[in-house]
Amino acid sequence: MVDAQLRFRTASLLDAQELGRLNHQLIRDEGHRNPMNVTELTERMRGWLAYEGYEALLGLDGDEIVAYVLWRDLHDSVYLRQIYVHGDYRRQGAARQLMLSVFERWPDKRLTVDVLAGNARALAFWRRMGYQDYAVMLERLPPGKES
Repeated sequence: MVDAQLRFRTASLLDAQELGRLNHQLIRDEGHRNPMNVTELTERMRGWLAYEGYEALLGLDGDEIVAYVLWRDLHDSVYLRQIYVHGDYRRQGAARQLMLSVFERWPDKRLTVDVLAGNARALAFWRRMGYQDYAVMLERLPPGKES
């Protein structure tokens, strides 16, 4: 377990490759069905940051990015797309610190996040951060495609 004091900075396009790599790890960690590889995720991240209004706050240990939160400021709310903390830095307050920074930025705005239904740890985290259940998305997969 690492007990590091992280510093935070805003992401730039130069961070897209590392964010793509971390996004790939996030997908694996949470058991998401997204089939994209690191190269595809990097290009998607680059597009989000350059053209689609997404921003990210990075958590760094030295020069290494070990955490991030990615959001998009919409007209009536802020949509949190992703949050990731490297396994060695989990359960030490990094995600909480990232989110407190987001809350400070928009103290009077509605913030939303999607969480996979089977990700109990993430659901518990968001509820501890003050989020409340709003909607449940259900799906039916074609026969043979069930997860």
